[in-house]
This record gives sequence, C-alpha cells and structure tokens, in this order.
Amino acid sequence: MDAKDLKSALAYSMNQVSQKGVIVAATLVDLKREAIPVRDLNLDNKPKTVDKGAVIATCEPVVDIVARPQEFSKSLRLPLILENLEGLNEEQRTAVKELLQEYQNLFSTSDSDVGRCNMAQHRINTGNHPPIKQYPRRLPLANKEEAERLVKEMVDNGIIEESSRPWASPIVLVMKKDGSTRFCVDYRKLNEITIKDSYPLPRIDDTLDALNGSQRFSTLDLKSGYWQVEIQPEDKEKTAFNTGQGLWQFKVMPFGLCNAPSTFERLMETVLRGLTSEACLVYLDAIIIVGRTFQEHLNNIRKVLKRLQKANLKLSPKKCRFFRKDVSYLGHIISADGVKTDPEKTKAVVDWPRPETVHDLRSFLGLCTYYRRFALITSPVLTYPRTDKEFILDTDASNEGIGAVLPQRIGNEECVIAYFSKSLGKQERNYCVTRKELLAIVKSIEHFHHYLYGRKFLLRTDHASLRWLLNFREPEGQIARWIQRLQEYDFEIQHRKGTSHGNADALS
Repeated sequence: MDAKDLKSALAYSMNQVSQKGVIVAATLVDLKREAIPVRDLNLDNKPKTVDKGAVIATCEPVVDIVARPQEFSKSLRLPLILENLEGLNEEQRTAVKELLQEYQNLFSTSDSDVGRCNMAQHRINTGNHPPIKQYPRRLPLANKEEAERLVKEMVDNGIIEESSRPWASPIVLVMKKDGSTRFCVDYRKLNEITIKDSYPLPRIDDTLDALNGSQRFSTLDLKSGYWQVEIQPEDKEKTAFNTGQGLWQFKVMPFGLCNAPSTFERLMETVLRGLTSEACLVYLDAIIIVGRTFQEHLNNIRKVLKRLQKANLKLSPKKCRFFRKDVSYLGHIISADGVKTDPEKTKAVVDWPRPETVHDLRSFLGLCTYYRRFALITSPVLTYPRTDKEFILDTDASNEGIGAVLPQRIGNEECVIAYFSKSLGKQERNYCVTRKELLAIVKSIEHFHHYLYGRKFLLRTDHASLRWLLNFREPEGQIARWIQRLQEYDFEIQHRKGTSHGNADALS
C-alpha cells in the first residue's frame, strides 16, 4: 500500500536503534502531517547518539484501533526493564525475566496504580499551636475547571477526602513543561509551626564505603513514593486545602511537608531492615542493590522485592535499572572498580572557558583566590560530605549563566563538596535580575538534591530581595512553581556582599 494513501500508521523501533539502548515508543501517527513526532526512550544513564540518516522507526498500516488497557498494561510492564540487561547470557536473562515476572504486580501500570504502605504513617506535630486557616486564593477562570478535574481525579484515586476541620491552606496550580497542570498546596505556614523531625539520615561516605567489592548493581525507584505513605488519622485535617469549591484533606503524604524526608527514610529502613548491610543500601528514595556474583545479585534482588511487596509498595518500571556494571548514586559513579567522583562535580571548573576579557579573567582569579589553599579539582577540596556539619549553598546568577558551590565548614576552612554551573537559555536571559537569582537557587538545590534533601542548610546569596520573594503571599505561574519545589527543603537565607561571594559569582 502506498504511504500517500494511508491516513494513519503504527510506528515502532527498528532493531539497529533498539540495540543501542534507544527505543521508539509504538506510536499512532498521522502520515498527512509534514512532520511526525515520535517519543524516544534512552534505556541507559549514558548519552546516546543516533547517526544522521539512521532509520529510527518503521510504519505499518493500521487496520483497526481497539483500546484494551488491562491487556496492554500486563504485557508492556516488563519489556522496558528487560531491554537493556548488560553482559548477561541467555540463561541469565531468562532467570532475571522469571524473577521479575514473579513480582510483576510490584510494578505500577499507570499513574493511578500507586501502592499504599502498611508499615508507617506520617505525623504532623504542631504541638499546642492553634489551627491555621488561610483563605483560598482567587483562581483565573480558565483554571477553575482544571482544579475541579484534578480534585475529582485525586478523590477517585483515594488520595484525598472531604474535610470539615478548622485547618486550611491555599492551593496553587502550576503549569508543567509538557503543558499539563500540577496541583500544589502552599504549606509554608504549616511548616513554620511543625516541630521538626530529627530522625538521622545515613552518612553518605559510610553508604558509599559499603559498596566496595560489588560487581553488579541495580537501582529501584518507587512510584509516587510520598503518595504510598498514609497520614496519621488525627493529622489528616492539618493537610486540608481550600479550592473555593470545598474543603479537602489528604489521606496520604502530600508534597511540600517539611518532615516528609524523615518519614520516608524511617519507612524504607524499616521495610529493608536486616538487608541494608548485605543486600542493598537505601538513602531516602534511592535504593541500590548489590552483589559480587550473578546468583548473589539475583538473590538480593529477590529479597528486596519480597520486602517491598510485603509492605505493599509499588515501583516505577521506567525508572528501575537491573544488573548494571555502573550506576550513578548519590553524586558518585559506582562500579566494580570502586567509587569515583561524578565528573559533573568538577565539570564547571574543568570546562571553564578560556578568558577573553579582563572581566572573564577576574572572575576566574576570584574563584582561585577564594580556594587558594587547594587545587580546584582534587581530593582536598572534593571531600566526602559530613553529616555532623551544616551544608552551605552559595548561588549566583549573571546575564549569561548561573553557578553554585556546595561547601561545608570544617575547622577554619570551607571545603567544597561539588560545583555546579549552567548557561542560561535565550528566554532565561530576558529574566529580571531577581528572577535569575531565584532560578539559580532552584536549579542548584535540584542539582544537589541528594545532599540537601532532609537536612537543614545555609543558603548564601548576594541578592537581598530573595528573602522577600520566597515569602511572597500569592505567587503565580513560574514563581509559584519554583516556590513549591523549595517547600520540601529546610534552609535559612543569608545575604552577603558581592565582594565576599566570589566563588559562586565566578561560576555564573
């Protein structure tokens, strides 16, 4: 049949592409369009290059279209996981497939297929503080219908329920990059009166040391992990939010609560107790399974999956990786050769552009002067983070980019854990100065998430107005989205003069 006579066709991956660890999702396409969008999936954590002129997909005519969600969900649950098993023979691949099929109900099949853990509940301890009631913010008319739709969706999925209690926080609808809407609740006032949970997080250096000797690695990721943890019945009312069309409260742990990281760490250590010294390691939502031989690693995976299933937790299949020779974990590259510093930590310095102007030269010399006692990309600076010391995050922005340095004060010196820098896009360069500085904070905190999440840290900036912006009463649009991201982090903002801010200023 001639392509010009076809209205629609089914596109799917070619063998030469999938063998590289890149697949094209089966897509119903309209051949009348000049350009046909398809979605590619990189099954590895390494960049892939598809050569120019390569055939990435082929098309077949569509005879009929029948939607059978349940059939598809069962059959498509495991292929993405099994597609890219490294260095395994056919017998070993079969053993892995049989194991994962045994626990296939552990893998989520849709956004609504979220587990509900039976081993922990989140508590919101506000002491004797009276209830906080905030009035709903006015939503644009175009957003009201979307808010109602999202509320109904959460009710149908058992995430929220109606409330009749005196607590209330405002909602914010945030537009995501893909055009969809994220439903957020502004819990800043609630977090201010919440007594902080001091449950200790593991030492990152001890966690990494325990990986020595392993030959194979697998990483697991929970599906919407927070929503798999219930709220204590007496604390549900504190999560209440007002949409202007009713009062609702969460049945599960929502995003934005300050003690959520501690609850999550406590839960995972409880679920995997007894395995964390031999089969796996867990740091918040990061689970890594180890093994010196194929059989030992397979057995360890079985032990972990059995525990997760017993706890009624669900995994995200597209984010799980099995039998890898190396993985990125807690800012390090883990392999059979040992633990290496992630090149991203020093990339900002290694790739420093050659100074072309006096200003460029002064910026680099400013960084060198700030850390003049150390070589910028060697071990005296890039030390292991210490849990008994507070993290410091220095951020800055310029017209061209943003930069950050993550140090800790040890003795009388500030020792660097890692660097970060990013050039600004064309649209971002048009931001006002304050918005650029806030962007620097958001991107830097996201970059250093595994160090800062669940720990109080000091944020230093040379832009004084950021204190006001982060406490803005009725944020909208992009600002609302950024503030919502920062709600889960516990930090204090400190302003310091630009002359004292040379380390971050140079990287921006």
